[in-house]
Amino acid sequence: MKRRINQQRLLPACAALAAAVLLAACGGSSHKSSTVNATNASSSSGSSSAVLTVESSQQNAITQNFNPFVQSSAATLLGATSLVYEPLLQTNAIKPGQYYNWLATGYTWSNGGKSITFTIRPGVKWSNGSPMTAADVAFTFNLLKQYADANTTGLAVKSASSSGNQVTINFPSPQYANLQNIAGQTYIVPESIWSKVGDPGKYADPKPVGTGPYTVSQFSSQGITLKANPTYWGGKPAVGTVQFPTYASANTALAALQTDQLHWGGNFIPGVQQVYVGGHASHHVWFPPVQTNSLEPNLTKFPTNQLAVRKAISLAIDRTALSQQAEGGIEPAVSNASGLTLPIFQQFLSPSVQNMTLNTHSDIAGAKQVLQQAGYVLGSDGLFRTKSGQKLTIDITNPSSFSDYATGDQLVAGWLRQAGIDAHFVGQSVTAWSSDLATGNFQMTAHWSQTSVSPYQLYNDWLNSAQATSNAAGDFERLKDPNVDAQLNKLAADNSVAGQQKDVAPIEQYVAQNLPIIPTVYGVVFDEYNTGKFTGWPSEGNPYESGSPNAPTNEVVILRLRPAS
Repeated sequence: MKRRINQQRLLPACAALAAAVLLAACGGSSHKSSTVNATNASSSSGSSSAVLTVESSQQNAITQNFNPFVQSSAATLLGATSLVYEPLLQTNAIKPGQYYNWLATGYTWSNGGKSITFTIRPGVKWSNGSPMTAADVAFTFNLLKQYADANTTGLAVKSASSSGNQVTINFPSPQYANLQNIAGQTYIVPESIWSKVGDPGKYADPKPVGTGPYTVSQFSSQGITLKANPTYWGGKPAVGTVQFPTYASANTALAALQTDQLHWGGNFIPGVQQVYVGGHASHHVWFPPVQTNSLEPNLTKFPTNQLAVRKAISLAIDRTALSQQAEGGIEPAVSNASGLTLPIFQQFLSPSVQNMTLNTHSDIAGAKQVLQQAGYVLGSDGLFRTKSGQKLTIDITNPSSFSDYATGDQLVAGWLRQAGIDAHFVGQSVTAWSSDLATGNFQMTAHWSQTSVSPYQLYNDWLNSAQATSNAAGDFERLKDPNVDAQLNKLAADNSVAGQQKDVAPIEQYVAQNLPIIPTVYGVVFDEYNTGKFTGWPSEGNPYESGSPNAPTNEVVILRLRPAS
């Protein structure tokens, strides 16, 4: 199964602290150098003729759009964005405390966390040969301030300015816990081009110019081909060509994996040890746990905007069955109603919610009781209606090609029908589903959470109303609660573990009591890779990255790969 297509999420740094908290907890208010080299590309003897094929998301035919700010662009959906456009920082999604300076070589917080100053790497060029400067970085953040539909992470940018090789970004409130979105999820674009496109959320970006290790060689309805950028600041990549073909289904992607046509995939594969790994010395998998999966109800549509209905849904679903039957036992049932990813964030689980557990098996009787107590009337057909006769009907939408989610959605729909809710699974293409999520054109969907450096990132992605734009990359359920937003701001402003533990408690309670999302299973990164053609892959024994083929951190992996022979 795919994880959020445009955003490879990050795990805790410095003993489960946010990367921003790492500043205070690990001794200092600035980072001048990374503990790990930014890339290993420069150690290569030059670009090879070897072709790496990557599958980040199952797709049908695509249209030419490389816009890094559009959730439904082909580059975003296929995971190709970060090989052309780059962030200021990259963070290891697995190994605590490890981060990578990228377009920035360091950063410093000031003004009580309301300002951050980045030192921009010298000698970086855009792929058209012009220099990348701090002015381009400042322009990018001011662009996000001006155009909400391009500001997919909901950054509250007050202003951004550059001086020499430094850029300072100012915010109306402290942002210690938001470094991931500021530096790791924002792609930098050239002012010389993007200042002329108008609304960046409506620009197709047919000829992208970036700082990344690759440039676009071919763009067709069947995929994207990238060629190594010979003037890349990190050195010429050892992998000469990277292909992102379209695969219409998990089965077609699996067939390509089995026959070594696809070298790196990110799918849920039933019986993966038997159908992919077994008997093939070069076939490997790694599934590190990083997320909380959930049902995300649209809070603007009936009946999922009704708390009693959401409570009934939570009671009706069998999380153990979802884990075993839909996810092959790889992803365990969520145990706590707060949705906090455990055990990663165990130290942040408030005592006030420790006993707010979720049922691991279906409680149909309990679900019916909740609906009856809320005033819904059970008809002779076994379905609940409002007193005015409106039936409780829910369409659960997900891509048909996401086989684990499709299976899970059908199971959920069956349990809900037993509980008196007329629920059905509706399969879509990945493109249509992604577009509907971004615009709010859905009723309920299964989705993964942000792989986060702190509880702030997890809950901000789920609940921050600033993200609920016409091009949403978070808060898909369209929650708009000023009290929750205020508490998120308070959490972002705290750079101590004790403070974050206190500030996150009301948010955990809100999720447990109001179910704006309905937690189901703990998600993993699905990583299938082939060592027959390339070496240098991350693994449990070498966890320099999560192994996800999604952007932005797939760039870190690709720059570490070397031809096997």
